[in-house]
Amino acid sequence: MTGMARYASDPRQSRGRLHDEERSEHDGSIRGPRDDFQRDRDRIIHSISFRRLRHKTQVFVSPDGDHFRVRLTHSLEVAQIGRTIARSLGLNEDLTEALCLAHDIGHPPFGHAGEDALEEALADHGGFDHNAQTIRTLTKLERPYPRWDGLNLTWEMLEGLAKHNGPVSQPTWAMVEANALMDLDLGSWPSLEAQIAAVADDIAYDNHDIDDGIRAGLLSIDQLLILPFIAERWSDICTRFPDVERDRLVPELIRDQIGLMVNDVIATTLQRIKDTGIALADDVRGAGLMIGGFSDDMATKERALKKFMYANLYNHPEQMAAADNARVVVADLVNAYRNEPSLMPDSWTDTLPSQEPDRIRHIADFMAGMTDRYASKRHAEIFG
Repeated sequence: MTGMARYASDPRQSRGRLHDEERSEHDGSIRGPRDDFQRDRDRIIHSISFRRLRHKTQVFVSPDGDHFRVRLTHSLEVAQIGRTIARSLGLNEDLTEALCLAHDIGHPPFGHAGEDALEEALADHGGFDHNAQTIRTLTKLERPYPRWDGLNLTWEMLEGLAKHNGPVSQPTWAMVEANALMDLDLGSWPSLEAQIAAVADDIAYDNHDIDDGIRAGLLSIDQLLILPFIAERWSDICTRFPDVERDRLVPELIRDQIGLMVNDVIATTLQRIKDTGIALADDVRGAGLMIGGFSDDMATKERALKKFMYANLYNHPEQMAAADNARVVVADLVNAYRNEPSLMPDSWTDTLPSQEPDRIRHIADFMAGMTDRYASKRHAEIFG
């Protein structure tokens, strides 16, 4: 624990796991060579659901280009940014990294388009939310252990996944179910590690989606220059590299933007810790406000960037057409499995509940685990 601040999450003070575990002789001691948060991180990395992220949409549906980001590469980039910020703040890097790596595991195929389709399918049965589905996947659907379902993650890990965007005032059924297993104190703020994981996610996709959008030809630097803070960075970069062609300066812009946001989060978070008198990890949960995040000025700029990205990339006609097709694929498959459950693999058909809402939720679990390419393949096989 050397170098950690007192307000960092300490694995030695963890509230524990749902199931007690016996250490094997290979661990060397009762606690083993790894602490509990390191074990959480490693369990995420070795999970089937984490591996499936390599074929799930980040921005582009089933991208053909090898250089576009997918959920897996995005999660790795979030983890790198999260660890950098956590180290500067004296937080627990392992817990921060684990939360960053796991935060998108509950996303269905085709990103938000797929999520919209599942939300509509479950509208009368408790709804669908990818954050809650992440916890459901990691506490029930993953089954690598012989004596219990799930990865048996620590309370701090599950709390961070549930609340990394803040207190949960209107939990979906899946979140209520998770909270019944281990009271996650949904009404409070989460650890600083979880708050940093959330802002690292924003920093990663705000900037890397620019890179992918330009690479795909749906965005241009000239469009981005309507945002004053990006125009300022771009002008500075062009001044530093006057003899370099514009295309080669785009990665420098992305790096500069990330560095600017990271430094802002570090400085702002340290100031809020001081202003609110945060001393211990539980002080963060009881602070009544977000401690880890952007300054007011940077938050305003970041919102402007998001607004631009929705107008020019996420809602681009090509993207909207792809999203519409993706929603049809997911909706068609849900209806097909409801009407003819035998179309699902035997392991899913054999465990299909007979009554609603458990029946449609079971189908949604199957659908949420699909990759883009598997969903497309199954749709083609069933519907031609």
